[in-house]
Amino acid sequence: MRLSVSLLVCLVLLAISAAAQRPANSNATYQQLRSLLPAGDALPVSHFELRRDAGVLTFESGSFVFYGEVNGKITGAVFRGTGHFHLAPPTPEERHNLHILAHTDEFNEDFDQAVLRFTDSTAAEIHKAATGKQAGEGSFTQAATGLRDFQEHKLQENIDLRLLEDVLSPAQGGYFLAAIHGKKNPHLFFTVDPYGDRAVSPDQVSLLNYSDWGETYLAAFPLSDAAARKQAQGSYRIDHENLDTTIEKSGFLTGQATVHLIALEDGLAAAQLALFPTLRVSKVETDKGEVMDYVQESKDLDADFGVILPHPLKKGESVDIRIAYAGKDVVKNEGNSNYYPMARESWYPNSSRGLGDYATYSMVFRVPRGLQLIATGTKATETNDGKTTTSEWKTDVPLAVVGFNLGKFTMKEVVIPGKLGDNLTVDAYANTTPPDEFAHLSDASLGSFNAPGMLPQELSEGQVAAQIYTNYFGPLPFAHVALTQQFACNYGQSWPMLVYLPICGFLDSTQQHFMGLRPEDMYWKVVTAHEVAHQWWGQTVGFRSYRDQWMSEGFADASSTIFLQATRNKPDDFREFWKEQRKLITEKNAQGFRPIDVGPVTMGFRLATDKTGWDIYQNLVYPKGAYILQMIRMMMWQRKDGDAEFITMMRDFASTYRLRAATTEDFKAMVEKHMTPQMDIEGNHTMDWFFLEYVYGTDLPVYHFESQATPTDTGVTLHFKLTQSGVPESFKNLVPIYLEFADGKVTRLGEVKVSGNKTIEQTVPLAKSPSPIKKVWINYYYDVLCLEN
Repeated sequence: MRLSVSLLVCLVLLAISAAAQRPANSNATYQQLRSLLPAGDALPVSHFELRRDAGVLTFESGSFVFYGEVNGKITGAVFRGTGHFHLAPPTPEERHNLHILAHTDEFNEDFDQAVLRFTDSTAAEIHKAATGKQAGEGSFTQAATGLRDFQEHKLQENIDLRLLEDVLSPAQGGYFLAAIHGKKNPHLFFTVDPYGDRAVSPDQVSLLNYSDWGETYLAAFPLSDAAARKQAQGSYRIDHENLDTTIEKSGFLTGQATVHLIALEDGLAAAQLALFPTLRVSKVETDKGEVMDYVQESKDLDADFGVILPHPLKKGESVDIRIAYAGKDVVKNEGNSNYYPMARESWYPNSSRGLGDYATYSMVFRVPRGLQLIATGTKATETNDGKTTTSEWKTDVPLAVVGFNLGKFTMKEVVIPGKLGDNLTVDAYANTTPPDEFAHLSDASLGSFNAPGMLPQELSEGQVAAQIYTNYFGPLPFAHVALTQQFACNYGQSWPMLVYLPICGFLDSTQQHFMGLRPEDMYWKVVTAHEVAHQWWGQTVGFRSYRDQWMSEGFADASSTIFLQATRNKPDDFREFWKEQRKLITEKNAQGFRPIDVGPVTMGFRLATDKTGWDIYQNLVYPKGAYILQMIRMMMWQRKDGDAEFITMMRDFASTYRLRAATTEDFKAMVEKHMTPQMDIEGNHTMDWFFLEYVYGTDLPVYHFESQATPTDTGVTLHFKLTQSGVPESFKNLVPIYLEFADGKVTRLGEVKVSGNKTIEQTVPLAKSPSPIKKVWINYYYDVLCLEN
């Protein structure tokens, strides 16, 4: 049989095309992992202990059946029988968390089944402990199938992708997962991952309980081995991305990313990247055109995205990867040229480890002509071609994240002169027409929706806030910030050089009342100042871990009170802000918990559970994080030069961690570097006392204060009695005393050092003052987080 030349050419082209277009999940090793089930003989064990860091699985009596080998490695086993799991969290914070959630300081659970997935030495340990062989049965397979269904539909976490990383690597893996069917808790997941559990990174050991209400982390902490803790940085990093993005009128997004990926460990063979589930990948290749396999299950299942490298990389080696993707629901069209970017952190592939991985970006955006796109970075060019507007953006410095806003905007601009020529340009953008959901505000009695009319106010607040923060924290590493209206009504967000402000802040007070809002609420007074502050806290200084996010949110809240102080003639709003924050922290919620009792700020998102209440995170991390900085500020305040010491410290902190992640301990070291003599109340030049009590602790002192000012010939004799209660005997604090005079002036007299549950009583002679003393206060400016009675 003879074939024509044209037919041969067609067949060759088809073959090339077929080779070039590998569908998702087609990698043979991944397919093996995905379909693998336990089979073969059952290996009985008796009183067998499997220790993984602080967790101990004791298999009293029963049998294991192994999963088959993949690439010469056994990656799982199913146990059925009787067993016991024990976990002793190594830190006071984790023991406290476990006590709140499970009423115990150490976790214990009897179980009748455990599905193990691993790449460490577990298989060898089981073989060594086995006392013989016997026939397996179908219940082992059913257990494995049950875990598969659970990971797909409930956890929505692709465990097989994580296993693939180690199975393809020539290096020894260290991953371990035990899915435990407990008698009290049927869905327990104990995980040890040297690279860190992605949900609670950088913690490498975690215990998760899944219920009808969702996931709860009962415990999470680093590995006890100091050397192994270094791996929590992850297996790779990204230092540059080229992003080419097209957004259609409907909001449908099409993109191509070229990612420069660098191995942090030997043997990097696969890498998991964050990408919004509805963005479906169509192609992955190297910059040389070498096609790569990739993993991405259904968007409604465990849709984690990962790439398989052409060959394993050694530490320090790199590869450029091109990824094509497209999908809906990333940008939502809200009508009348209003767009809502939904997938703020995952509209492009990235490593997604908090706001701590800094990279540079080159970006091209194509949008329908007539719309304006504002992005992070500096706009290099913008052209119109037919029905499309194309703009090119670049980042002059590494950024923790990039994003954009899209709409039909009007803009106002102001330039803040810098002392060294480092001017800061602040732009404010508002949509010219309301989104569909706000069309009802065009009623004659309410006036028309006029977001552009509110621009001068938003621009003024943003400008003043940026000026104040530049004075306090130093200049930003970028030359402009855009304040943009977003569709969401009840929150703002801040990306580098791009601030998303809630649309309801662009309504007048009548319209806010109509929407059921309270324009007099403190939120509307500080939301712009808070989000602008994130340009320093969260973007200039980043955080890698949920344990350090309290600094980003808390410092932004505290910064907004500096804004209030500087822009009000009286301290009423400043004091009211702190009064409200204390109320959030100390009042019980519907579940009966005071936020401060649930855990320290370093527990982050884990504070919010179905048991403690989903409002706990918002009502603790933000206000208490702010209070921590407020307390440090007020301790450093000096009558002679006010905030000078505090400003020096904060500028040093922002400069030292400029464009990189800072940890809680980094900040503690900075405070100790700049602490005043009054703050050294233990005489060891550390702030251990403060951080143990307020950052890592849950203590809340209660103060009772009595005073009497008696006039004398030379002035006034002040007698006072201060009682501290409700704290451990080791608790120490500095409590400020203020004098309020009849003419309205308030002066700080000094501070009293108090330890434990005791009363301090003193008599102090005071010189004559121009105005009589009206009242003696403690904590007038809410200098200390406490209760008073």
